[in-house]
Amino acid sequence: MSVQIDYKAEPTASKFHASDNFVRGIMGPIGSGKSVACTIEMYAKSVAQEPHQYGNRFIRKSRWAAIRNTYPELKSTTIKTFEDWFPSEICRINWAPPITGYLTVPLPDGTIVEMEIMFLALDKPGDVKKLLSLELTGAWLNEVREIPKQILDGATGRVGRYPAKRNGGPTWSGIIMDTNPPDDDHWYYSLAEEKLPQGYDFFHQPPALIEKEDGRYVPNPEAENVINQPLGFEYWLRQVFGKDKDWISVYILGLYGSIHDGKPVYGEYNDDIHCSKEPLELYKGVPLYIGWDYGLTPSCIAGQLSPHGQLRIVQEWCTEDMGIREFARDIVKPDLTNKYSGMQMVSVGDPAGKQRTQTEANSCMDILAQEGITTVSAPDESNEVIARLDGVRYYMKGMDREGQPSFIIDPSCRNLRKGFNGGYKYERVQVVGEERFKEQPAKNKFSHPHDALQYLCARLRHGLHIVKAQPRPARRVTAAGWT
Repeated sequence: MSVQIDYKAEPTASKFHASDNFVRGIMGPIGSGKSVACTIEMYAKSVAQEPHQYGNRFIRKSRWAAIRNTYPELKSTTIKTFEDWFPSEICRINWAPPITGYLTVPLPDGTIVEMEIMFLALDKPGDVKKLLSLELTGAWLNEVREIPKQILDGATGRVGRYPAKRNGGPTWSGIIMDTNPPDDDHWYYSLAEEKLPQGYDFFHQPPALIEKEDGRYVPNPEAENVINQPLGFEYWLRQVFGKDKDWISVYILGLYGSIHDGKPVYGEYNDDIHCSKEPLELYKGVPLYIGWDYGLTPSCIAGQLSPHGQLRIVQEWCTEDMGIREFARDIVKPDLTNKYSGMQMVSVGDPAGKQRTQTEANSCMDILAQEGITTVSAPDESNEVIARLDGVRYYMKGMDREGQPSFIIDPSCRNLRKGFNGGYKYERVQVVGEERFKEQPAKNKFSHPHDALQYLCARLRHGLHIVKAQPRPARRVTAAGWT
């Protein structure tokens, strides 16, 4: 049976199809035709495979893996999209694991396309072992914002292995992938916007809508796949109602960003107001205040209280699976010595840091002191989450004496910022009816730098900026180190 595909590529998809790079990604808003482009690309590359003689037939053989993060989404989205273009009368699917499609198509030149597609659900780094025995021509990673980097890394070693060299080998081999915009700390962002490795190509579709200065959303003349939407632009326009700006930014405007389920801890935070557009400059002669959260996921933040009363958070340090001594010595202290040389420093930590750690006879504060960072305790009441949150809100709600926000963070403080924007949250309680949320903020990677900020703010409200009032005065750092 011959195949006739009524497919017209949009401008971005045309560039995607024209590229022969080893790894290619296409990203854009929902409904923009990304998955369709990948489906068609698998077939196009299979048709372009050089034929090899098998008996009296010349066959263009290829084998693909189509990968999604979960089995339900694999069936309801990935396979469904594929079947829309290659129904069962064209491509027979065997639903026994692994789900596999078999497409055999004669071409006008007398050759035959034999295309095999294995549909796999891989959502954990450990699932890479499912790829280890595969001999593939190429792989399609569908919605990679939900797929670990290890899956991409594993797939790169399995493609280019079919057909075998004795049968001519693959004419082209590689990875194609599509996605709605992920967060800017996702591996896709790192590859597409920062590293751009050799042999990789990334394509970004235009937004479906444009946000006007008055907050209205209007159709974008450059939007793609509008002609294939039964509702036209109305498909996107009606989705903006009732959605928050983060959701619209990612799914309608096609911008990198996070979608968080839950209630942000700080409803007072406004990213346009409280996050500086440019790196914050240091005030000379003004102390640097340092806040610590301990544990095996330690975090540290640093800021200044300007002469006008503005709390300026200039840097954050975050890590995982590291003791406080190693964190202080190897991560924080080099920056304190090099970037903030000559500044008076006042260090504040969790009150629980006065207790001995589980792994050492010394307390966290003792360890910091041994590393040359004399640290005082935040007020004991700051162990109560309400008191800690109030300390941050005290600065966030006000204005300084120059009429500027009395709280601002440097744009480099990515974890703090993402926490403010919803990552640091009250988790939703799974109940029927009215929305309810837990009383304590969730513990996650965003909570640790926020805890450090809370300890610092709680102590600042008790007069920490009056250095001489502290029983354990902060040390001064010079170009030669701590003194």
